[in-house]
Amino acid sequence: MALLTKEQLDYFEEFGFLPLKDIIDPGDILDPIILEYHTVLDNLCHELFDHGKISSTFEDLDFGKRITKVMQETGEVHAQYFDFTLPFEDVKEDTPMWFGEAIFNSLVCENLLDVVESIIGPEIYSTPVQHVRIKPPEKYLPKGKNGLPIIASTAYHQDAGVVTEDAEDTNMLTVWFPIFDTPVEAGPLKVVPGSHNGKLLRHCTNYNIFNLIEIPKHLFDENGAVPVPLNKGDIVVFHNKTVHGSLSNVSENVRWSFDIRYSPTGQNTGRQIFPGFVARSRKDRDSEFRDPQKWKAMWEDTRHKMSKLNQDGQSDFKFHRSVDCA
Repeated sequence: MALLTKEQLDYFEEFGFLPLKDIIDPGDILDPIILEYHTVLDNLCHELFDHGKISSTFEDLDFGKRITKVMQETGEVHAQYFDFTLPFEDVKEDTPMWFGEAIFNSLVCENLLDVVESIIGPEIYSTPVQHVRIKPPEKYLPKGKNGLPIIASTAYHQDAGVVTEDAEDTNMLTVWFPIFDTPVEAGPLKVVPGSHNGKLLRHCTNYNIFNLIEIPKHLFDENGAVPVPLNKGDIVVFHNKTVHGSLSNVSENVRWSFDIRYSPTGQNTGRQIFPGFVARSRKDRDSEFRDPQKWKAMWEDTRHKMSKLNQDGQSDFKFHRSVDCA
């Protein structure tokens, strides 16, 4: 059981985030994820090599060095190949994504759900705002057209600011956890303590960085931000209005993390076309979803539907609020 103490809940209430040690079992949850993603990366390398886009499949390298070499030689991040979600536009029938059993098992980890229950209650929905982030050391990455590394620090934002307006009042909780140890130099999360007590701030598009939404820095105290280094098995949870971003990876190792979200069942997810599921229910155990193959099929069906929506600049379906601050 990982139910939180009164002191921990008070800390979360005051500061809007809470780091917790040894919540996720590395052997049961994290190591299977690593094994799955080795297969994903292997498939990507062979695909790129067959198309003449990389000079080797780099099979002799570990995961971090291998993905770094792929990014160096292609000049691309290939984030969608590893992610367990879909883009908001121009989705095709064959858009890559990964919905493996090990990822699903992390979403329904009992210790993790105990933490979530302590904060949002026992009727828990796995909200389909979810990502894997793989960030190699910046010094080894090529630069994009904007002169910045193709993966850099994450700009400050609030999670409530990057979903649709109808989810603004959803009691959405973010869970962020690393796959490997993530000290400060590896580029962990950074948060502004207490910022959840304020209002939802304006979020704007940064046209110098593709698809980046951020809070203008004059709207909050960036000097108050603190890093949240974590070890393998640790997590940090935070409020959907907590201002946060991430540091640059200035280490020698890849920074690899998941950010997943939960809300009380029945509340708006802010991603209505994407499929979520009941992760826990104390009042209706039969409603709890535990089928990773069906979960994958749900996303494949969504990919098919999305291949006919939001194509070629059209906006048939919204995924976030208006963010243009020009």
